[in-house]
Amino acid sequence: MKAKTPSSRALSKEDIAIRKRYIGATFVTCVVVALVGGTIHVVQLGANRMTELRNNAGYDLADERKHIRAAGEDLFKNQWHEHDVTHQARYTTEEVTGLLPSKQWLELESQVTIPEGEFEMGTDNIKTDAQNRPAHKVFLPTYQIDKYPVTNAQYAQFVAQTERRVPLSWPDGKFKSEEILHPVVMVTWFDAKAYCGWANKRLPTEAEWEKAARGDDARRWPWGNVIDTLRLNNYYNVGSTTSVFKYDNGVSPYGAYDMAGNVQEWVLDSFEKYADSSAPAVIFVAKVAVASDDPEDKRAKMGRIVNTDKKYKVMRGGSWKGDPFSSSSYHRGYAWPNSTSDFFGFRCASDV
Repeated sequence: MKAKTPSSRALSKEDIAIRKRYIGATFVTCVVVALVGGTIHVVQLGANRMTELRNNAGYDLADERKHIRAAGEDLFKNQWHEHDVTHQARYTTEEVTGLLPSKQWLELESQVTIPEGEFEMGTDNIKTDAQNRPAHKVFLPTYQIDKYPVTNAQYAQFVAQTERRVPLSWPDGKFKSEEILHPVVMVTWFDAKAYCGWANKRLPTEAEWEKAARGDDARRWPWGNVIDTLRLNNYYNVGSTTSVFKYDNGVSPYGAYDMAGNVQEWVLDSFEKYADSSAPAVIFVAKVAVASDDPEDKRAKMGRIVNTDKKYKVMRGGSWKGDPFSSSSYHRGYAWPNSTSDFFGFRCASDV
């Protein structure tokens, strides 16, 4: 009878156990190596992204401290500015009229007509913020909306004729000459509403703004469904506001400019939940920071956030500071109506 070779002998229980341990250790090692490799890859991607952001920054990062604002800083600065009785410098009506040729004034004041009909408002995209969902149909009658955001030049007319306080962003009561065609910023919801009334117009509703931006085919951005950084001023790719005429390749289906990026625009509506929305109710409750009674909080100079019975106002379109997601036509930003910042602006609408 032929003897069995070592390779053909049955493995003992001990050999099987050793081999199982070896296979297990090998598997664990492979998993660990894969996790470490994946982590290194993610870190490298993050480093590359940070390098990209630094390279695209609109200002020298050595001066970053000059551009940092504390939460609410603009609000407090503007409240002080509003009550500063010594700050009276402003343009005269004659000065403002002479800033631009009449043809350009007419163009700035022009509106585009949005025909009546149904459109899809909101989105079912689960990756977007909860307040943007769900998609739902809305019917609107014909209306008009400003072709451009309200500019510094236009707001200067308003200030000259009404003696309203100039925006905080105008040093010595006048804007920088190179920003004459930039959207006016540092305006509250109340400022925007007052301007539209003075111009015999009104703030657009949230639905009117969204339809004017995305049309009736549910596109995500004014030009389509793919982000294109060459079509908007967004995510610090410029570093400041730009002329409202600049992005003629990013207009909406109806011909409205800057409905993505440049400035985030106030609309008429309070920030409310859409019908059938699953968004947490707490999102829509306006909150305020108050001083804390807790001794430890006082020592740490910390306050606490409390709910109020007030409402935020909606803002649309993203801004030169915002990320690409905030520039989606269906994205809903929001803020206190007396809030203001260097990326808050607006446009007007009117009935037909």
